[in-house]
Amino acid sequence: MAMIPSFFNNLSRDIIFDPFSSFDPFKDFPSPSSPLIPRENSAFVNTRIDWKETPEAHVFKADLPGIKKEEVKVEIEDDRVLQISGERNVEKEDKNETWHRVERSSGKFLRRFKLPENAKIDQVKAGMENGVLTVTVPKKEVKKPDAKKTIEISC
Repeated sequence: MAMIPSFFNNLSRDIIFDPFSSFDPFKDFPSPSSPLIPRENSAFVNTRIDWKETPEAHVFKADLPGIKKEEVKVEIEDDRVLQISGERNVEKEDKNETWHRVERSSGKFLRRFKLPENAKIDQVKAGMENGVLTVTVPKKEVKKPDAKKTIEISC
């Protein structure tokens, strides 16, 4: 007879923690592809903004399908920081004789860009057309040095 009593004789092997099993401590956490962020908001939350520099201006473009211009803000902070932000709240409602379902989803995005010294902060223009936000920041004219002049030396 054993000197130490066995507490596990009546328990099945499934209840006992087995360190060599395929235990996954993160199985209940949402994966990046899980529907924690609804599909219609995932594109909104992960909004990419392209910055293109032309000879006349800095042009920022963001693809925001289904977003109204009232849901987007364009601001200049600290004299040189362009901030583009937005928020979307969507509510879908289904009713039946026996049940009522309301589905709500929301999402926010915020992007900041430090503008270069040659940006004309007081002349920023923003427009939205067909779900594409375009922000144009004109450049200051760079003074070009005068062309070299040849001076004749008189004797």
